[in-house]
Amino acid sequence: MPRAADGPDLKQRLVTTFQRCVANPVLRRVPLHTLLETTGRKSGLPRRTPLGGRRVGDSFWLVSEFGEKSQYVRNIRADPRVRVRIRGRWHEGTAHVLPDDDPIARLRTLPRMNSAGVRALGSRSGLLTIRVDLRTRD
Repeated sequence: MPRAADGPDLKQRLVTTFQRCVANPVLRRVPLHTLLETTGRKSGLPRRTPLGGRRVGDSFWLVSEFGEKSQYVRNIRADPRVRVRIRGRWHEGTAHVLPDDDPIARLRTLPRMNSAGVRALGSRSGLLTIRVDLRTRD
């Protein structure tokens, strides 16, 4: 039986296992679903994570539900060069982890369904804003 102190970590393990084994394999195949592609910090291989967020001008904004504990955040810390698939098109960019941004306020500006999921499944104290500066094509 998990102790009360293990609650958030147990929640993260359960949510992450469900996402890795069930949700992510399905969502990666949906052509118009948004994906973040990072480079694995250990393997060097591309890692594609389905997520939600919103493009605003030449930036893509998202909130990580488990913050620094998320594998894609750790990958961004190791190599901020990423790609984002938005509405079926890939865009290269540079990701910036923004610990000083208010993730709760940021969620109010992002798509409602995704924001509700992040609030419900994530750790309120662990939420973390990420901005991807997209490169424009010449």
